[in-house]
Amino acid sequence: MPVAQLHALPKRAACLAVLSGLLFAVDATAQSSADTPPRTFAPGVLTTVPPEILPGETASVHPLVEIRADRKLAWQPEYLASSQTLYEQAAHARFTRDVWCLEFSYKPLRLIWVDIPQANGRLERKLLWYLVYSVRNTGEGLAPAEGAINEEAAKPTEIGTVRFVPHFVLQGHDLQGGRRQYRAYLDKVVPAAMESIRRREVPGRKLLSTVQMAETPIPPTKDGDDAIWGVAIWEDVDPDMDFFSVYVQGLTNAYRWEDPDGGFQPGDPPGTGRKLVSKTLQLNFFRPGDRFLEHENEVRSGPAPGKAQLYGEGVTEGLVYQWIYR
Repeated sequence: MPVAQLHALPKRAACLAVLSGLLFAVDATAQSSADTPPRTFAPGVLTTVPPEILPGETASVHPLVEIRADRKLAWQPEYLASSQTLYEQAAHARFTRDVWCLEFSYKPLRLIWVDIPQANGRLERKLLWYLVYSVRNTGEGLAPAEGAINEEAAKPTEIGTVRFVPHFVLQGHDLQGGRRQYRAYLDKVVPAAMESIRRREVPGRKLLSTVQMAETPIPPTKDGDDAIWGVAIWEDVDPDMDFFSVYVQGLTNAYRWEDPDGGFQPGDPPGTGRKLVSKTLQLNFFRPGDRFLEHENEVRSGPAPGKAQLYGEGVTEGLVYQWIYR
C-alpha cells in the first residue's frame, strides 16, 4: 500500500467516527423529541377564539338575477296569481346551508432567523415572521329550520369531519402621505424553518405546514388536547410596518354574496358579476419598531393605541380579534 494511503487511514477513521457520532446524535435527538411530552402552556400564552355560528348564516334571500334579468319571462297568467310565476318567485329565493366553525387558538406572533436554501444551491439567512396556532372541531353547528320563513331561524346540528384549508394574509395598515399602504403578504411553506419552530414552540407535538393542514381531516372532538397544530410563515415582510392584521380564512364555511345592479345581463354565464365574501377572522397587531434590530418583543397584540381606526370598520381600542366578511 502506498505511504500516502497509510497516512490517510487514521484521518478516514476519524472522519467515519465523527460522522457516526453525528448520525447517532441526530437519531437520539429525534427519539428524544418523539418521547418529549407536549408542553403545557402557562395561562395567557394562548389566545382562544371560540367558534362563532350565527342563525342568519344558515339562510339568505336573494333574487335569481339569471331569471330576473330576462323580462320575457314576466307574464300575466289567466288562472293564477302573477306571484305564482317563475319570474316573480325568483325575486325572493331562499338559499339554505348547514354552517360550521372551528375553534382557533394561537400563540404570540414571533420572529426567527433561518438559513433557507436557494435555487443556486446556497443558503440565504432570512428573518421570518410566523404564527403558531391550533384548530379544533367541536362538532357543533347550525342548520336552517325546516319550513321557516324567517331567514334568521336555525336549529343546532352536529357536524362530522371537516377540513381546514388555511388562507393566511398579513396586511399592513400604515399611512404614507395620508394614504393607506396596502402591503399584504400571503403565508408561505418554508420546510427549512419547520423543525426549528416546532422545537421552540410546541415540543412533543406535530406541527403542520399550510399544505399539510389542508390535507388533514379534522374530526369532532371534545378534548382540547386533540387540537391540530399548524404554523403560518411570512418572509420578506417590510420591517418599517407598524400596524398590521392577520386575516384567517377557512375556519368556517359561512359566506355572503350579492349581485350588483347591472352586473348580470341576459346571455351571460350564470354568476357573472356576483360578489362573494367569506367569513374571516381578523387578528390585530402593532409593532413600534423599525428595520434596525428587529425583534419579536416589539410585536404587541391588539391595535396600536389611538390608531384603531386604521384597522378597519368595527375595530375599537384594545380589540384583539373580530369576525368580518372579506
